[in-house]
Amino acid sequence: MFQIRDEERPYAFLSDKESKSHNRYGKSIDLVDESSELYGKSLNINGDPKVSDNPNRYKQHGFHFTADNCIGCHACEAACSEKNDNPAHIAFRSVGYVEGGTYPAYQRINISMACNHCDDPVCLKGCPTRAYTKFAEYGAVLQDPDICFGCGYCTWVCPYNAPQLDPIKGQVSKCNMCVDRLEEGLKPACVSACLGNALNFGVIENIPDNREQAKTEIPGLPRTDITHPNIRFQQTRSTHREMTRTDSMPIKYHRNDKTGRFDSTVDDKHGKKREWNLAKLSSRENPLVLFTLVTQAVVGAFILFFIGPAMGMEALSSIQGSGIFIPLLGFMLLIETIGLVMSTMHLGKPHRFYRAFNNLKTSPVSREVAGVALFFNSLLGYAFFNLLLTTQWAEPYHGIINILAQICGYAALITGPVALYFMHKIYRIEARPYWNHWQVLTAFYGSMLSMGGLLLAVTVVPWMAYQGQDYLSVLSTLAMVMFSGLFIEAVGHIFHRRDLWALLKKGQGEGAAAQFEQETKFGKTWWLRNSLLALNMVLLIVLTSGVVSGSTALILWGVTAVSMLTAAVIGRALFYVLVIPTTMPGAFFWKNKAFQEHARETGLAHREQCGVVYENH
Repeated sequence: MFQIRDEERPYAFLSDKESKSHNRYGKSIDLVDESSELYGKSLNINGDPKVSDNPNRYKQHGFHFTADNCIGCHACEAACSEKNDNPAHIAFRSVGYVEGGTYPAYQRINISMACNHCDDPVCLKGCPTRAYTKFAEYGAVLQDPDICFGCGYCTWVCPYNAPQLDPIKGQVSKCNMCVDRLEEGLKPACVSACLGNALNFGVIENIPDNREQAKTEIPGLPRTDITHPNIRFQQTRSTHREMTRTDSMPIKYHRNDKTGRFDSTVDDKHGKKREWNLAKLSSRENPLVLFTLVTQAVVGAFILFFIGPAMGMEALSSIQGSGIFIPLLGFMLLIETIGLVMSTMHLGKPHRFYRAFNNLKTSPVSREVAGVALFFNSLLGYAFFNLLLTTQWAEPYHGIINILAQICGYAALITGPVALYFMHKIYRIEARPYWNHWQVLTAFYGSMLSMGGLLLAVTVVPWMAYQGQDYLSVLSTLAMVMFSGLFIEAVGHIFHRRDLWALLKKGQGEGAAAQFEQETKFGKTWWLRNSLLALNMVLLIVLTSGVVSGSTALILWGVTAVSMLTAAVIGRALFYVLVIPTTMPGAFFWKNKAFQEHARETGLAHREQCGVVYENH
C-alpha cells in the first residue's frame, strides 16, 4: 500500500463530504450497495489485505480540471510518470493545448488529460484478452499489462488516447487512478503535484471548493457521448471563436453559437497541394494490410469454386476434381497461414496469441479471430479429406470421407463470410469516424469477390492454358465476379466520401479531415487508386465480352491482375494511414505525429529523453 508521508499537506487528501445520487447522464454514482458481494473486499494492492474506511469508496470518482488555472508546467505529467516508473515515451497523463487569436490578443488553453475512467469504457468492451476491469471501488477502470498481448485495439477505440501502447515492451498500460493512494485517503499523484491548483479529484459531480462550474466539455475535448467520461471542467474566461491545435493534425475547433460547444472542423494549415507521399503509406498496420486482403481473397476463392457451379457459374465446375484442385487448396492454405502469422507477429507479445479468444462476449477482435480460426480449420479439413480421396488405400472409405469433406466445405462456406463480417466490425469505431462507415463492409466483401476471383484466375487459368484446355469461359466468368466486387467497392467509396464531408455539418470534423488529407497529402496516390479501380472495371468488361482471345486475353489478364493488386494494396494502406481519431490535442513536441516523424528521420529519437522511440512494433 502507498505510504503516507509525515509532511503530507491537507490539499493532498480526499475531502468529499456529500455527493449526489446520480450523475448528469442518469447513472447512479453509488456503484454497489452494502448487500453486494463486492462490498468490503480488499483490492489486494501489493499483497496488502487492507480495506479502506473511506465512506465514498464505492462511489464513482473522477477528475476536475480548471483550465483557467493551468499554467502548462507539466508537473502532473512528471508526478504521474515518476510514481508509475514510466519511460520517457510513455505518459499516462499529458498536457496538450489549443490556441486562438494573434498578438496581442493571443490565447492558449492547456488541457491536462489522463484516463477518464468512463461510465461506458469502450476499452473494456473491445479488449480481446479481458485485460480491463471496471472496479466498484472508486469506479476505476484498471488494466493489467501482464494479461495484455499488445494488439493495441484499446488505443483505437478510446477517444482520449488514454491507453498507451509501449512498442518496446509490447504491451498496453494506462492511468490506474492511483487506487493505492485512494485507499489511504490521498488524491492521485498528478492532483497533489499540480502547482496551479488546476487539477482536483473526488466523487463525480461534486464541485471542488472555490469552483463554480462542472462542465463536461472544453475546446479540444472529443465527444463525450461515446463513453461518458468521468471528468468535469471549469473555464470561465471567454475564448476566441476559433481555436487551433499546434500538433500536425488538420483539425481546429469552431464555437457553435447555438449549442455553445466547440465543434471540430477541418484545418487546412498544411495547404491544399496534392502529393504522392508513397513512403508514408507504410505503417505499423502493414501486417493487417496483408492479413485482411489475403483472408478476403481466400474466402472469396473458396466460395466461388465450392458453390459457383450451383449458382449458375458452370465454367467453374471444372476446377473441382481437376489436377489443379489439390494444389489450389494447398496454395490457399499457405497464403492464409502467412497472413495469420503476420497478424500474430503484429502483436506486442505474439506468444500470447491464444488470449485473443478470451472476450467473445463483447470484443469484435475476439469474434474475428474465432471466425477466421473456424474458417481456416474448416478449409484445412476440406483439403485434407479431398487429398484422401485421391489415395488408393482410402478407396473403401470414400463414401464417409466425401461426407466429411462436404461437412468441412459447408462449414468453411458459412464461417468465411461471418469472419469477414466480424473483421469489418473491428473498424466500426465511434472514435475513428473515417472507419465508422458501412463502406468498410462493402470494401471487405467487394475484395472477397474481386480478390477471390483474381486468386482463382492467377492459379487456375495458367494451368488450364498449359494443359491446352479452354480457359476463356473461366476467364469470362471470373471477370464478371471480379467486376461485381470492384463495383460494390466503388459504390462504397463514392458514398464514403460524400458522408465524410457531411460530418462537418454535425461538428464532427475528424472524418472530413481524414478525407481532406486523402485528397491533399495523399491526393495523387488516391487518384491513382481511383484511376486503377476504373481501369480495372473497364478491362474486366472487355474480358467478359469475349472480344479478345488467345494470348491477347492472357496478356490482358496479366495487366489486369497487376493493376488490381496494386489498387488493392494502395487502397488498404490508405485505409490504415488516413484515419484521424477523435483524440486530445497534443503539444508542439509531445504527442505530435509530425515531430515523431522528424525525430526518427533526423536521429533525434536516439536521445531517450526525447520521448520518441524508433521501434514501431
